[in-house]
Amino acid sequence: MSREFIVEGIRAGKLEYRQASIWGNPYLRVLRSQLEQDIVEQLGPKHLMDKKTKAELRKIDKEIAELTKRLTELRERKAAIEGG
Repeated sequence: MSREFIVEGIRAGKLEYRQASIWGNPYLRVLRSQLEQDIVEQLGPKHLMDKKTKAELRKIDKEIAELTKRLTELRERKAAIEGG
């Protein structure tokens, strides 16, 4: 979600937050459950589910790529060992 969306929720009193900073870069900490509830109220449950689904697919694709790379490395190592 964009910063503007979150700030709007804070101003409306729907979101609890804390201000923090890392290495001089400020950011807002909000509760995920409150943010998800605000997203559902303003944009609908389909929007939230679409975002969650896309995030899960990205995570799965990344894991598949890592496993494929590892499998290739293991096969090459096996071939080297068997080859002598």
